[in-house]
Formats: sequence, C-alpha cells, structure tokens
Amino acid sequence: MNRIHNFSAGPAILPTEVLEATSKAVVEYQNFGMSVMEMSHRSKPIVAIFDEASSNLLKIMNLSSDNYSVLFLQGGASTQFAMVALNFLSNNADYINTGSWADKAIKEAKMVGNVNVAGSSKESNFNFIPKELKLSDDADYLHFTSNNTIFGTRFDNLPETKSPLICDMSSDFLSRELDYSKFDLIYAGAQKNVGPAGATLVVVKKSFLEEKGKSGLMTMMSYKTHHDKDSMFNTPPVLPVFIMNETFKWILNTGLKNIEETNIRKANKIYNLIDSSNGFYVGSVTDPIDRSLMNVTFNLKNEELNAKFIKEATANNLDGLKGHRSVGGIRASIYNACPETSVDALVSFMTKFMKENN
Repeated sequence: MNRIHNFSAGPAILPTEVLEATSKAVVEYQNFGMSVMEMSHRSKPIVAIFDEASSNLLKIMNLSSDNYSVLFLQGGASTQFAMVALNFLSNNADYINTGSWADKAIKEAKMVGNVNVAGSSKESNFNFIPKELKLSDDADYLHFTSNNTIFGTRFDNLPETKSPLICDMSSDFLSRELDYSKFDLIYAGAQKNVGPAGATLVVVKKSFLEEKGKSGLMTMMSYKTHHDKDSMFNTPPVLPVFIMNETFKWILNTGLKNIEETNIRKANKIYNLIDSSNGFYVGSVTDPIDRSLMNVTFNLKNEELNAKFIKEATANNLDGLKGHRSVGGIRASIYNACPETSVDALVSFMTKFMKENN
C-alpha cells in the first residue's frame, strides 16, 4: 500500500505501528480466538487494556494515579462542553473565547450558570490569542481551548489564574511537554493526536472532582459516575481505547520531548516558506507566537488560486488541505503522527506552485 500525505484535521493520521497492531487485534487479539472488538468489556483482557492505557497516559503526562483519574468516554468534546458546566459551574465561570469550539463551550455553559468571557478574539475572526484577561474573583474555574483547529492559533503559555484550570485540549493533546499538574481537568476528542473518532479522554484531578463536583446530576452526565466505575458504567468504546493505548506506547517509545521538537521543526518549515513568499502565501494568524504547531492555516491572493492549489495538491497525493468550511483557505494539519517527509513534500509542492503561479 502506498500511503498518501495525509493533512486531514480529524479524523487524522495515526502512526503506522499503531495501525499494524490494530489490524492484527481486529482479527484476533493475543491468541484468544476472537477479535478485540468481540470481547466483553468486563473481561480480564479488556480491563487490562483500559488499565494499561490509563497508566501509560499518566506516565506520559508525568501525573500520579493517586492524584488524577483517567476517564474514557463517548460523545466527543462537544458533550464535554456541557458536562464541565453541569459538574463544576455553581456560581460563575471564566471562559476564554478563541474559536468556534470555545464559542460553543460558552454557549453550553450559559445554559447552566453565569459565564464571564474573560478574553476574546471573536471580533477579529479569532486570528490571535488574547493576552489581557479580565478574570473573576470568584470563578468556579477558568476554561480555555489550548489549540484552535479551525483558525490555527495556540496558547504558547498557559493562562494564569487562581481558579481551577480546565482545558479543551482536543487538537494538540500530547503534542508538547507541559506541567500537566497545573490542570484540574483536561478533555480531548481522541481523533486528532491520540486515536480514532469515537472516544473522548478526560483527565481529572481527584481532589477537584471530590471537592467541587456537584451531586444530583443525570447519571451519564456525572464525572463521578464514570470515575467510580473506572469508565465501565456503560459499554465503553473498546476498539478506540485499544488504539489509544497503542498510540500511548508509541509516544512513550518516541519520547514526548522528541515529538515536540519534531512538531516545532515541521511547523517552522511551512511557516518559514509562508513568511518568505513575499505575500504569495498569507498566514491567517497575526502574531507568530500564537501560531499553532498542529494546524497551519494560510491563504493565497484569491479563492480561485486557493481552489487551484487544493486541486493540484490532491493530484500530488497531498490530501486534506482544504480549510474549514467556515473560513476557507488552506489548512495543513500536521499532528504528531504526520511524518516530516510529508511536510517536506508539502513545502516542495508549495515552492513549485508559487514559482508557477506568482
């Protein structure tokens, strides 16, 4: 099989080793005579997968299982927009609005309680990360989206707050070294950096859940339900969790520091070409420090040239470069598993396209 260069924003590229391990397990898992998809989620082999996945993830994040719990849920990050507010918004919460998903999280939270938008780049079509925040004195938590897939922005530094810190980390989860102990809750749809669509990760500080988590919630909307049952209250997404665990193994073997260094190098190759193109390629993000390492967004001088770029790129096995339907333009999603050779192929094509169309 000749794999193309996959720049899809999600579901996104996975490491080849992970795909190979999954293909075997889908047919038969560890000589059990059945597929990993056919085994009871309460069987010892599946419980062992979940336990190992949780352990591997906390190891990557340098967190202790004494202090943090890993939940494997369904419903995507979009369900987490509501769950976060239902579980922790009692009086007032601070939110930073840096894109479509943050905007949707705010909308859900407003159905539960009072929301203070502490900072926003909405008026300039989310082309920067707000630096000045107007935080509440009594916030139940501060919520932000670390990386904005559609608009190509990222928090280079974590926001400073005295309130508990909650983050939607869907599109740059495990892409860099961070002090993850600063977070009280992280959630992420798996389909960008750590697995396939169909599973959502939640990493929550146990003391935060115990002390601030509200009671009397609908059973499935309570984090305590899933924490108390080790993500087994209902049938969990078994195959996606298996794939996530294989991805965690790949990250551990590669090293998170090495992955971050590669991600920086990959992104800089594209950004350097954009910056040196004399306006042929125009980056979407105003301040270089706000540029995403996962989603590089840019435009050409008109939509006709954008369309030609995408068409010719696709013909050259460079797939998934069309920008989100809400903003248009070009978007190269270069997640952890995107090989540097794919980025080199894209940069080579961009250079050739510029010479031919400038």
